[in-house]
Amino acid sequence: MMMTASLKRILHALLHIGFSLSVVLSSLWLCMAIWIQQPLGHVASYAFIIIWIAFALSVLGIYATHWLGRKKDVLLYMLGLLLGLTWYFSLSPEQNRQWNPEVARLLNYEQHGNLVTLHNVRNFAWQADGSYVERWESRTVDLSQISGVNMITSYWMGPQIAHTLVSFDFYNSAPITFSIEIRKEQHEDFSALGGFFRKFELSLIAADEKDIIYTRSNVRGEQVYFFPIKMQAQQQRALFEQYLSKAKQLQNTPKWYNTLTSNCTTLVFDMVQAATNQSLPRDYRLIASGYLPNYLHDLGVLDPQIDMATWYKLAHVNPKRHAPVLSSQEYSSLLRQDLTSP
Repeated sequence: MMMTASLKRILHALLHIGFSLSVVLSSLWLCMAIWIQQPLGHVASYAFIIIWIAFALSVLGIYATHWLGRKKDVLLYMLGLLLGLTWYFSLSPEQNRQWNPEVARLLNYEQHGNLVTLHNVRNFAWQADGSYVERWESRTVDLSQISGVNMITSYWMGPQIAHTLVSFDFYNSAPITFSIEIRKEQHEDFSALGGFFRKFELSLIAADEKDIIYTRSNVRGEQVYFFPIKMQAQQQRALFEQYLSKAKQLQNTPKWYNTLTSNCTTLVFDMVQAATNQSLPRDYRLIASGYLPNYLHDLGVLDPQIDMATWYKLAHVNPKRHAPVLSSQEYSSLLRQDLTSP
């Protein structure tokens, strides 16, 4: 009996600790969501956060003192949290906002057999000060003429985190680079924290290499690396078609970007798995995307005869600085200079 009573007290204590912890964590989450979204405007949203913190602390105080009875305390808090969750999950992504010009247009396409015409391919002319001349194009590619796939990593906040892009080579036409990004509104900046709280819609950009790679290395000063990867011909085509499918999905139904689960690396990983019909090993480097090239090297996707230190040296785009005087074709050739073809 004594053992049973002791076990019961332990279980009750764990239950009480669990409820108190859940109040703290869920309140923190909800306050962060309100702070990021500011649904009531700056002043009213901050006031609501203060009111919610006071409410949560009151619930914990009432719960600790048994003033209302613990079942009532739980129901009181759950009701308030339910209202907050109802608001949050009612937030829906949209197509019609005042978008930043870089992501203003949605990629769409027409396909007739092997021939795919991509509409709204970005080919901006970027200047050293970050300004640009807008150019949106239509380009036709032949899927039977895909000759290679390249993974590009662009480092903008230290060695752990990189933006991931994928570029397709063709025997008979210019390369096309795909980039999964946030769809920023005008005067809006990226926030990794905001990406956890439905702050940004998801965008898929198809672009000329001199636009989307040169921009990052030469205009924004990011450290960019260009890696040719090994894929069978049918897998290369299947991956390109995965991007087409993603473009159609986003055109029909906008989606939220998520810093952890729906970002530039995890979505590419999912598409690669679908294209190769393989279950690839999950790895921390899919989250710490700065180490993605090392993950690819371990998989043998990067030529294993070249060690990673050499790969990083060969793949580094930034030293190739005379790009502004080059055409797009010349710039794409420069990117591949000194790289071993897999």
